Amino acid sequence: MNITEKILAKASGKKAVYQGEIVDANVDMVMMHDLTGPLAVEAFKKIGCQKVWDNKKVVVILDHQVPAESVKAAELHKTMRTFVSEQNLIFYDVGRGGICHQVMPEQGHVVPGAVIVGSDSHTCTYGAFGAFATGIGSTEAATVMATGKIWFKVPPSIKISIKGKFKKHVYSKDLILNMIGTLGVDGAIYYATEFTGSTIKAMSMAGRMTLCNMAVEMGAKNGIIVPDQTTAEYLFSRTGKTPEIKGLQSDPDAKYERIVEFDVSKLEPQIACPSSVDNVKPLSEAGNIPINQAFIGSCTNGRLEDLQIAAQIMKNKKVKAGVRALIIPASQEIWKQADEEGLLKIFTEAGAIVCGSACGPCLGGHIGLLAAGETCVASSNRNFIGRMGSTQANVYLASPATVAASAIVGRIVSPLEVDL
Repeated sequence: MNITEKILAKASGKKAVYQGEIVDANVDMVMMHDLTGPLAVEAFKKIGCQKVWDNKKVVVILDHQVPAESVKAAELHKTMRTFVSEQNLIFYDVGRGGICHQVMPEQGHVVPGAVIVGSDSHTCTYGAFGAFATGIGSTEAATVMATGKIWFKVPPSIKISIKGKFKKHVYSKDLILNMIGTLGVDGAIYYATEFTGSTIKAMSMAGRMTLCNMAVEMGAKNGIIVPDQTTAEYLFSRTGKTPEIKGLQSDPDAKYERIVEFDVSKLEPQIACPSSVDNVKPLSEAGNIPINQAFIGSCTNGRLEDLQIAAQIMKNKKVKAGVRALIIPASQEIWKQADEEGLLKIFTEAGAIVCGSACGPCLGGHIGLLAAGETCVASSNRNFIGRMGSTQANVYLASPATVAASAIVGRIVSPLEVDL
């Protein structure tokens, strides 16, 4: 079996599972946030449940519209706070957490081999740690809270083997954009996508999280990376415990529906153009694209490593007049680390605004929305029509390095144009 099949077999009490089989899996953790959580709470109460199956396995994180920018948002927050209090759940309120997909592993709620579901499509991020993690609907989240179980159809798997060393200012974000551009937004629908190869072994946890985060943009059920020493060291630094990773690898004779190979050694910075994540081209072919806004943050690229890269490019430079640059650290902890390293000072002196840890403009819900005719280059994960505000705005996706360089120049450019 491959690693996804092994995790689902263990979770469903079976020695082995096969592609297409329906399994009833025990869930190790379920996560909700302020947008999807209230619907789950409503459904939970509607089916007559009084108590969640295990209050130590339900995590609620407020991150999408925080702090509340409207009475409606405030009411949703109140709903979640009340439910958390009633059920005594694990809770990260405004100012105490950050973006859910950063907070979950950062606070030790993600471990290799676990089955984790969340009422958010980018829950697949946790596959970077060797967990089977996938997004579910709010009503599904309600039934998981009630029973601790969920059924899955065991997905077929695509093995994505990556080799080579990145050139200067080419990153995991460029790789996953290139990958999505190659395979298409429907190239992995309901597949397990397993990232492997020498490039992955050399990649930081932040880089791995970026890859698994955007697996869903290819339609994947989950993205996953076999846990190794890098995984173990990160999790030990978070929990003080050495995670069990023995046996969590794909067997040599594991079956894959497809094996796809990528070599990053010649990869250049990539750009996803409006209004589809697979409308990807090398940055050198993008042409002259002036911007009104540059956004660095989101559950894809708001980690400390991303901010360090952006600060390196923006140091002692100024954001171009007429451009709004937004920097949003992915968690309170990252915000503090960035402050201690002097990164936030670099951003503010450059003329950028640093916001509190939240999803920000990524979902078009709060902070930094776009007006009609405006263009934004963002380190986030989706560029759909209306995603970040007006349906007549344009959103391009790129690495934090490209976003930072573009903010300085005032048009979408390679980081090499600013940081030689």
